[in-house]
Amino acid sequence: MSNVHPFDPLSPAEISQAVRIVKNAIPHEPLAFRVVTLLEPPKSQMLPFLHAEHAGKANDTNANTPARIALIHFNRGGGVSDLCEVHVNLDAQTIVQERSLAGRHSFQDTTEMQAMEKACLASAQVQDALRLLQLPEGAVVQVECWTYGTDGMNDMRERIIMCYLYMSLTPHGDSNHYAYPLDICVEMLSETYSVKRVLSLPLGENDRFGLVSEVGVKPFDRRKIHRSSEYHPDLVPERRTTTKPYRVVQPQGPSFHVEGNLLTWEKWRMRVGFNFREGLTLHDIMYDGRSVFYRLALSEMFVPYGDSRAPYPRKAAFDLGSNGAGVNANNLKLGCDCLGHIKYFDGVHHNMHGDPVVLPNAVCCHEIDDGILWKHTNFRTNNAVVTRSRVLVLQTIITVGNYEYIFAFQFTQDASINYEVRATGILSTAPINLDESVPYGTLVAPGVMAPYHQHLFSLRIDPAIDGHRNSLMVEESHAMPLNDPAVHNPFGIGYTTTHKFVETESPLDIDIARNRVFKIVNENVCNPISKGPVGYKLVPHPSQMILAHPSSYHAQRSEFGEHAVWVTRYQDGELYSAGENTMQSAGGEGIASWIRSRTSPLSVRDEDIVLWHTFGTTHNPRVEDWPVMPSEKLLVSLKPVNFFTRNPALDVPISSQAENQSVLVGESGGSTSANPCCPKL
Repeated sequence: MSNVHPFDPLSPAEISQAVRIVKNAIPHEPLAFRVVTLLEPPKSQMLPFLHAEHAGKANDTNANTPARIALIHFNRGGGVSDLCEVHVNLDAQTIVQERSLAGRHSFQDTTEMQAMEKACLASAQVQDALRLLQLPEGAVVQVECWTYGTDGMNDMRERIIMCYLYMSLTPHGDSNHYAYPLDICVEMLSETYSVKRVLSLPLGENDRFGLVSEVGVKPFDRRKIHRSSEYHPDLVPERRTTTKPYRVVQPQGPSFHVEGNLLTWEKWRMRVGFNFREGLTLHDIMYDGRSVFYRLALSEMFVPYGDSRAPYPRKAAFDLGSNGAGVNANNLKLGCDCLGHIKYFDGVHHNMHGDPVVLPNAVCCHEIDDGILWKHTNFRTNNAVVTRSRVLVLQTIITVGNYEYIFAFQFTQDASINYEVRATGILSTAPINLDESVPYGTLVAPGVMAPYHQHLFSLRIDPAIDGHRNSLMVEESHAMPLNDPAVHNPFGIGYTTTHKFVETESPLDIDIARNRVFKIVNENVCNPISKGPVGYKLVPHPSQMILAHPSSYHAQRSEFGEHAVWVTRYQDGELYSAGENTMQSAGGEGIASWIRSRTSPLSVRDEDIVLWHTFGTTHNPRVEDWPVMPSEKLLVSLKPVNFFTRNPALDVPISSQAENQSVLVGESGGSTSANPCCPKL
């Protein structure tokens, strides 16, 4: 495997090899394989390898290449109980570590969801409850499976899936069933695919929740039938005719180059990774030969709902830890999800038997025009020098039930990195009486309530700013005092900045009033111009933190949601800010617990550190979000701060009409212009 880079995801052949080793070790028992993925090498092993690689010596016999280790989770007996973890050394073809995860539960995958839907509808108990609803003729019942958000009402040693029921009133397969949420839900046991309980949902502020046999249900209210909630073009007669085609043309091809998982573009160099949980990961990110970041990835996302009536507190989804960003990645399509010259990266997963499964087109790589990068007009000569911004985009899209999330790393020519999240898709809905409303949701259609909820993302930033010993500096801007004899500020307009290094692992918060800035710096490398340390700054997305009470399961399970920024000392294995096993977790396993568990406070000054940024949106739905939601866009940036000795984009080619060939409306040609955008160079 000498031609395989240590950061490369497991190939189909490696997955098959790892599964075979485990099956041979446990020959007389059926196994259900939940996770077969790369266990990334310890950083202590990777750094010497990367140093040799950067020096062009990675293939030398002295280069110490880390072993390929597969991380495997499987259930004994072929069910969902007795979860086990093993590490398999693919080079030595041996199991090198194993541990029991008894009492813990693996994530929920699409295959399981589909099987659970069928089992739910086939249940006599469910069919009896549906008959009580007296649904309209031709109604097609749909089942929506949710991971169980711990609420204290059930024994979490059982792996439970919540099934919420909806219906469609047209035979079209893409009819919006979320427009007709039904009045019942079902608790399903994953081990046996059997019904635990059929429950009646509350339809108003004071309605009771409980067993259908005890609370009862009413026939479906025909007054709720409406025709305004479809989104598919087959079912929406209105269509704009004013939008003309828009085509991205690069006559000389794209500016990026891909070799395996190694991606280079302009002055950027990085390795593209992908796994079942985080989806897209980026490794060993360099700019113009300088180390910038060791690893970037979304660590976790949490979607807690704010409807406090049972059973809705169970709607608390960890879309990475309990569902998997990688396994829910879309098969991206040309001309739709990405425009222009596209390079796709496939993902690789597996089925329950351990057979590898390719996830085609899971990540797209392409370039976009992003407006003006920099410009100046000399008013004395009337000469304008304009440089347009080209951005490299690495994008993946996941569908988790009703929602789509678009995740994109954006690399710029001025050495910045943006992380953009867009949320779209369809609101999760609940039934409500026609004559009622509730204070924690929005009515979006007759008898359809969209509850308030939050989307909280945790971005894990593993910096390597000119090396792996970095510090976090917090900078604030303060107005200078007036009439203070110790300070010269006679006009009252002065302000200065303060700088403080974070000494030990801790959480921090955004403070817009003080323009609080988080700078990751290397105190060992001095900028010759500024005379201060080189660095990158985090430009956070200001967001409301988790609204659930600190004593709630929501808050205890999502510790990262309490603060906007966390800084920790790097530890192998600390990748997931809500803990390794979020499925029906009870809390006390995430980033705050790590910090509390240290025997003594760990220094983060001039150390190998990790920054974690919590950001998101408090989504109180609008009617305009229905029946399909326009994208809600969130943006986080990492920008160089005193990392260079001048604008790093000064050498980007000047924009010209001869190259770009824009066209005046009404004219067919585009090779000339009466008003060139810059002087002839």
